Amino acid sequence: MIISHMNDIVKRYGSFRALDHVDLEIEEGEILGLLGPNGAGKTTLIHSLAGLIKVDSGDISLFGKVLGKNMMEIKRQIGLVTQEIAVFEDLTARENLEFFGGIYGLRGTELKRRVDETLRFVGLTDRAKSLPTKFSGGMKRRLNIACALVHRPKFLIMDEPTVGIDPQSRHYILESVRELQQQGTTILYTTHYMEEVQSIASKVAIMDQGHVIAQGTLDELIENIQHEEKIHLEIIEEPTNDVLTELRNLGGVKQVIQDKKKIQIISSGGAENVDNVLAVVKKVGGVRSVTAEKPTLEDVFLTLTGKTLRDGKEE
Repeated sequence: MIISHMNDIVKRYGSFRALDHVDLEIEEGEILGLLGPNGAGKTTLIHSLAGLIKVDSGDISLFGKVLGKNMMEIKRQIGLVTQEIAVFEDLTARENLEFFGGIYGLRGTELKRRVDETLRFVGLTDRAKSLPTKFSGGMKRRLNIACALVHRPKFLIMDEPTVGIDPQSRHYILESVRELQQQGTTILYTTHYMEEVQSIASKVAIMDQGHVIAQGTLDELIENIQHEEKIHLEIIEEPTNDVLTELRNLGGVKQVIQDKKKIQIISSGGAENVDNVLAVVKKVGGVRSVTAEKPTLEDVFLTLTGKTLRDGKEE
């Protein structure tokens, strides 16, 4: 079953198209990892899905209903974890959850039960009466997630939920995301940490310049660039500019990245460049080590966008 469908979505800010004829489907029960360089349009897409902004053209449907015509009914089934922590610092953890639960119509014993369950789920039961000002960054992130979960949404949108926290808190949050999926929650997850998507996502969508340029399982995306070969070299002497130029001019070579005595070479599949590469680097004293590497999600992203994922602040 398709939980969310975006069809030919366009969103403009003046003459700039933040979303440029976007098509995207999210299936029930999956975790869709949404990746893209800065300015790709991820945040605009998320805000459009959550009903926070109106698109200029195209249709968005959730749970089989058109977003614009069924806004309130749909919003009750969505949870949004914002990139910025959106909790009230002058309310305790419990009071924050009671407030957000009340917005979604929870009352009385049902509200209390949901608040207790959610505090337990995010590991904050023992801090229920504490103010967020006393929390660590990781605890604030968990409370931020709890506020989006207290009404038990069917569809959870998570925008950079692990920014600026310690590895232990990040691990806790990722495990919580997996558990939510096992409970049947559908999740759209954006991050600047490629390893998070590789760890939890059922499928991946990659955006660039307002377009969804690729989507599928991790294996499907990697299969699309299997025509590339990656060689890692550690050489005895640091290469000269002439040697690097000669490597770049080899047939089939797409990219040469040098870091002191380490060189990474990406070639077209079938170029069979290992022997040619070794012949060139022997001119600077030979090779200390050479390894070949299978494509990764990072390679897919770099191939499709020409950019790295973690290069600054999100749009």
